Amino acid sequence: MVKKKRVPDWLNSPMWSSPSSPPWKSQSLSPPPSDHRTGGYPSKSSSVTSSDSSVTEQRFLLPPAALIRPEPTLKSEIRVSSNRIGSSDNDSSVEDVSRQAQLLQELSKKIINLGELRQLASLGIPDAAGIRSTTWKLLLGYLPVDKRIWSAELSKKRSQYKHFKEDLLTNPSEITRKLEDSASPKNGDQIIMGRGLLARSKIPNGEHPLSLGNTSIWNQYFQDSEIIEQIDRDVKRTHPDIQFFSGDSAFAEANRDSLKNILIIFAKLNPGIRYVQGMNEILAPLFYVFKSDPNEDYAVNAEADTFFCFVELLSDFRDNFCQQLDNSIVGIRSTISRLSQLLKQHDEELWRHLEVTTKVNPQFYAFRWITLLLTQEFNFTDILHIWDMLLSNPVGPRETLLQVCCAMLILVRRRLLAGDFTANLKLLQSYPSTNVSHLLYVANKLNSQSTH
Repeated sequence: MVKKKRVPDWLNSPMWSSPSSPPWKSQSLSPPPSDHRTGGYPSKSSSVTSSDSSVTEQRFLLPPAALIRPEPTLKSEIRVSSNRIGSSDNDSSVEDVSRQAQLLQELSKKIINLGELRQLASLGIPDAAGIRSTTWKLLLGYLPVDKRIWSAELSKKRSQYKHFKEDLLTNPSEITRKLEDSASPKNGDQIIMGRGLLARSKIPNGEHPLSLGNTSIWNQYFQDSEIIEQIDRDVKRTHPDIQFFSGDSAFAEANRDSLKNILIIFAKLNPGIRYVQGMNEILAPLFYVFKSDPNEDYAVNAEADTFFCFVELLSDFRDNFCQQLDNSIVGIRSTISRLSQLLKQHDEELWRHLEVTTKVNPQFYAFRWITLLLTQEFNFTDILHIWDMLLSNPVGPRETLLQVCCAMLILVRRRLLAGDFTANLKLLQSYPSTNVSHLLYVANKLNSQSTH
């Protein structure tokens, strides 16, 4: 008979089974329907049962980017979640202010101590003063630790992105028009009908709309059209309940255009991956944070900054989007297998019940968790706090993500142990509302146990 591995005492704390209901609950945030390589993602219900509890909690709304959002907002939308366990609102506020002061002090140094910044950021970054924007850029390696060269580095990167836009987002007809405009009598080109148009013989083969050559800009343009149309569809349904991304305002339209530009440029610069449905969901938190920066220069250049940080973030996860690598040691199936082993290591009883007794294949729920970095499992506010930990943990975003996913399973272990295949699959494909502070605490515990 197989001996069950004992569950750690800290996991049996009653606080996991009865998380406090936040006082700022509001209406639900339903994620947009999103298709991926394996099919559509089921929509999350508007209200879900709290983890291991009979309390039903609704999703709450995103605190607005007050400095850039043109529409007035209800006070109930601006309430920020507490980031501590078992603390009163006043205690949390004091701790947030203290942590904010510590982060600002670290960010004010000429040479930033990245280790110290990681430690402070892992506790949660306060939603104020543009701290998260600057901290994420440092954690992703976009900003160097030497603050004295920030201006030069940012200027170089933003200029590079400007050239990307000029080279990769220009319609071929614009290129042809430039050729036409360059035509003049002094260089011997024949002017047709006095309008400065090039004679057909003067139009290079690669610039002709009917050219099928591999180097033809028109042929490439037509090949890119399908991906561009897919990006456009996905961007339009990114967080439809958040005014920052949705609606008919010029503000929301400009933000969607920025997301679209970034994804198109990424697809063209990375032909091995191109664009995969769901990338828009990973891009959205980065752009929101950078565009919400109270520093006007940072907000204006949010598109360029987001592009390079998006590239850095995806460098850790790009193999998950490459279908040819699915069955390799770096592919998505290998990553899901590592999650399964992590659960077995920390809670063998739960692992055995899920995968042996009820036969719930981790791919049925973990594929979406991992490929979309949990952006479909939590409301937008909680995503930002989870990402604080993903980006700040020294073990790296990939390992940290698996620890958070394992913690998600452990937090609902009682319900999973009591459930059959259908109940458990439904629970994990529509993860219940939970206290994210609890979740990150458990993930940290798993991290510390794994390193000892």
